[in-house]
Amino acid sequence: MPKCTPLATKMLKLNNIEVTYLNVIRVLHGVSINVPEGTIVALLGANGAGKSTTLKAISGLLRLEEGEVTDGSIEWNGERIDKKSAEEIGKLGIVQALEGRHVFQHLTTEENLLVGAFNRHNRQEVRHDLEMVYTYFPRLKDLRHNIAGYLSGGEQQMLVIGRAMMATPKLMMLDEPSLGLAPLLVEEIYEIIKRFNTEQKTSVLLVEQNVRVALSIAHYGYVMENGRIVLDGTADFLKNNEDIKEFYMGLSALGSRKSYREVKHYKRRKRWL
Repeated sequence: MPKCTPLATKMLKLNNIEVTYLNVIRVLHGVSINVPEGTIVALLGANGAGKSTTLKAISGLLRLEEGEVTDGSIEWNGERIDKKSAEEIGKLGIVQALEGRHVFQHLTTEENLLVGAFNRHNRQEVRHDLEMVYTYFPRLKDLRHNIAGYLSGGEQQMLVIGRAMMATPKLMMLDEPSLGLAPLLVEEIYEIIKRFNTEQKTSVLLVEQNVRVALSIAHYGYVMENGRIVLDGTADFLKNNEDIKEFYMGLSALGSRKSYREVKHYKRRKRWL
């Protein structure tokens, strides 16, 4: 298993970044994250914590929403990229699969996958990688001639991830891949993400609210609240952290489910403030 330590080679490095929308609304406040080569790193937190904004800052999509990195820097293999366009960043091998299963509704499954390879010119390699995606998602091969808009939610999520794979990413960023899916399907998709990371040596930055499933495959994780990183550590450390178990997995120290009926009495421990 790759080690996420300060001595590890860091492909992606966020250095104390701040993100502001419309020159007024500050969403991220000094966020620092490292994604070493070949690892799966999870960015965890509740809805609205700033996780998706962090991914868009990395991929360059922030500008499409009138947002910008107003302080700090983002580096890819030592090169600063926070001033580059989304197209330039994509050509570096940084690929983001957006939240919400955005497929091209009127194209077939296979046409959607081939869109992921639009920047590639070697047809033989593209065909080889298409078959590779089908080995990870056999269901997509069965549905390759079907119109994508008629696929189920789970099939569309497979398609979005498969399309990202077709771009031959060096870093694949996945935004809430478990959202709205049945638990068994979530486990299947996460096992495929883990296989892809191991077999293709592709780094993965994973945004999730489902802490349990994310930490089941991640090497390292960061917990985000209100646009700040409040805790980070190895997956094992976070899984065994009492605050994580109580506040994000809903488990008390005794392993029983915690009731949130009396929310007014709910206070975080001092280190979370």
